[in-house]
Amino acid sequence: MFEPARPVWQALTAPDFPASSLPAPLPGALPLPPLSFLLVVGLAVLIGSVVQSGVGLGLGLIAAPVVAMMDPTLLPGTMLMATLLLPMFTIRAEWRHVDWRGLARVLPARLPGAVAGTWLVAVVAPETLGALVGVMVLLAVVATGWAVRVPITTTSLVTAGVASGVTGTATSIGGPPVALLYQHEPPPRVRGTLGVFFLCGTAMSLGVLALGGQLTGEQVAAGLTLIPFVVTGFLVARPLRRRMATAGIRTALLALVSLSGLVLLARSLW
Repeated sequence: MFEPARPVWQALTAPDFPASSLPAPLPGALPLPPLSFLLVVGLAVLIGSVVQSGVGLGLGLIAAPVVAMMDPTLLPGTMLMATLLLPMFTIRAEWRHVDWRGLARVLPARLPGAVAGTWLVAVVAPETLGALVGVMVLLAVVATGWAVRVPITTTSLVTAGVASGVTGTATSIGGPPVALLYQHEPPPRVRGTLGVFFLCGTAMSLGVLALGGQLTGEQVAAGLTLIPFVVTGFLVARPLRRRMATAGIRTALLALVSLSGLVLLARSLW
């Protein structure tokens, strides 16, 4: 009999110790992730926060594959918890440019998608969920390079809302379907609209996951410990927004994200 593979962060920590030698957790305390997890995932979250603060999305796209490689059992709750704060900062800066009419169509459509995504989390093994994250990352990269302009209509908004609900709840990567519709809009409009969508949509996904019993204390605790990295990334991004719009940096980021998606997909399948 083979023992199931342990999360990567466990392989980076000290060898196993008898349970009796470990300090007992405080009553009611949430289990915190180890330092190795915080350092690796925290760096990915910081980079993703910088990118999302500049272009409107990127936090889940960059950090979710790293979380899945370190410990797939922490998805999707950890990334959803970590991403809940950043849209508040974006909305505060770009609220005048939000497309409220479009949001009135796309947000209600996310709810049935979130229910379907919660069902996927309940029936799919963590390793398979990691593979889904890898596939979603690669599809998002392809969509980003797609030059075809998709018109913003009621049908396209509803379709994007449902798709985002499924992928965002199951993998914590829900931005690409909506970002695809707004990619040719002015940057402030993209950031503001996606900010409101991420805030409401993430809260919706967390609520449905909690009601479905798929949001664990470990996921909540890990997500909360990543919030300082989110805040730091937002502050770092403020003077870098114009530079992040250059083609060279955009290409490098897409290459990095593609590599992480391929590595995650390969690790999940083999």
